[in-house]
Amino acid sequence: MSSINIKSQEVQIREVRLGSITGFEGTAGELVRCARAGKLQDSVRSFSQCMGCSSGNAFCQLSMIRDAAIINHAPVGCSGDFFGFNFVYRVGQMERNLPPATGRYFNSNIEEKDTIFGATAKLGETVRQVYERVKPKAIFITTSCASAIIGDDIEAVANQMTDELGIPVIGCYCEGFKSKIWTTGFDSAYHSIVRKLVKPPKKKTNNVNIINFWGSHIFDELLEPLGYKADYIVPFSTVADLEYISEAAATIQICPTLGTYLGAALEQLYGVPEIKAPPAYGIPGTDAWLRELGKVLKREKEIEEYIQKEHSRVLPILEEYRRKLQGKTAYITAGAAHGHALIALLRELGLKVQGAAIFHHDPVYDNADPASDALAHDVNTYGDVHNYNVCNKQAYELVNILNKVRPDIMIARHGGMTLWGAKLGVPTLLIGDEQFGFGYQGVLNYAERILETIDNREFVTNLAKHSTMPYTKWWLEQNPFSFLGGNIDVEVY
Repeated sequence: MSSINIKSQEVQIREVRLGSITGFEGTAGELVRCARAGKLQDSVRSFSQCMGCSSGNAFCQLSMIRDAAIINHAPVGCSGDFFGFNFVYRVGQMERNLPPATGRYFNSNIEEKDTIFGATAKLGETVRQVYERVKPKAIFITTSCASAIIGDDIEAVANQMTDELGIPVIGCYCEGFKSKIWTTGFDSAYHSIVRKLVKPPKKKTNNVNIINFWGSHIFDELLEPLGYKADYIVPFSTVADLEYISEAAATIQICPTLGTYLGAALEQLYGVPEIKAPPAYGIPGTDAWLRELGKVLKREKEIEEYIQKEHSRVLPILEEYRRKLQGKTAYITAGAAHGHALIALLRELGLKVQGAAIFHHDPVYDNADPASDALAHDVNTYGDVHNYNVCNKQAYELVNILNKVRPDIMIARHGGMTLWGAKLGVPTLLIGDEQFGFGYQGVLNYAERILETIDNREFVTNLAKHSTMPYTKWWLEQNPFSFLGGNIDVEVY
């Protein structure tokens, strides 16, 4: 178990804290066995086409706190994705019937002269202007490669402005060059929240924290009959909401890749138990997850009744979908834990998973409980997955593999990856709502969408006829892992 230290300004990166890797080629079972042995081989690429950035992942969580403002202390180019965060924020407000509001996102505009003389004075003035303009309840300062290289003392500015303005001004240390694991940005955001916003509990409530991205609210129907209330965090929370998440009865994370740090922090620091079973995807996974929830909330009897009721409703429908999908093949590309969840869903539906390109791998989570391992659950429940590739969004590897395996459908979690399947004429399904596949109903949801996608392939067929690939015939004939090698031992702590 990693030790949560809120006295430290920064959270340890995942390579150090968890032993996470971005390079692997083999089978899912091999990866699980290596991780369980306590040591992994991180394969380094001699060529890299692109990477995710920790700063963006930190910003995507902090940007949706409803009454906070975010200052990106960086050159103005680093704010080029603000429009995307604002779009998601506005759509989420409409789904939740919240009053429409524009995101409070700002950039300190580090320029060339600032990299020589420093930009702390500029940052302080930016904080003042942001406070005067939007009167937020808290201000987060996200760092950048530039601010870290020039050594700006963000913490000193944040502390000074906290005293001056009378609201929390919080540094979030998420510069992109520190970690190859882009999900370290989630940990940075949550560390800043726990370190500076969350207060010790005054009492315990019947709230259950739901650590999610921005998907639909599906837990109210489950928790309310049990006498509990779903509290969705961090997106669309207020600063006041976050101050007392330490008083919750339990914490659920929709995706351990997202919530591993925050779930462990709330348990270690404030005694909020974390549901440690793998997320509820597929029938056996949902059964195990619900029983763990019932155990933590002391509602075992009610949960067993719910399981029996849902089995009676779902299993006959599921058998019909399995019949329709018999013999179909699929390929997956997604983030770590959600990718593992998709494997469970597809195998539950009877599809053959021809392989998976998963963006990174955490051999352990912050709670260090083996029961949390979703990939091990997949292998133990449904059997091994061959052609399992850990790759940090390397499109050239994905295209090479897809060109060889030609699945009936590709399932993607991130929009930038869907194009490649479509250009090859492979029907491609992107589900942005991470809760769409959760639980018993989630299996049926995915079955219906997969059938729709496979049955309506005319668009991708025509697209493939009239589009070109940036990759040469030479590359498509190579081993997709030609640039993957140079193994490095990674200790797992």
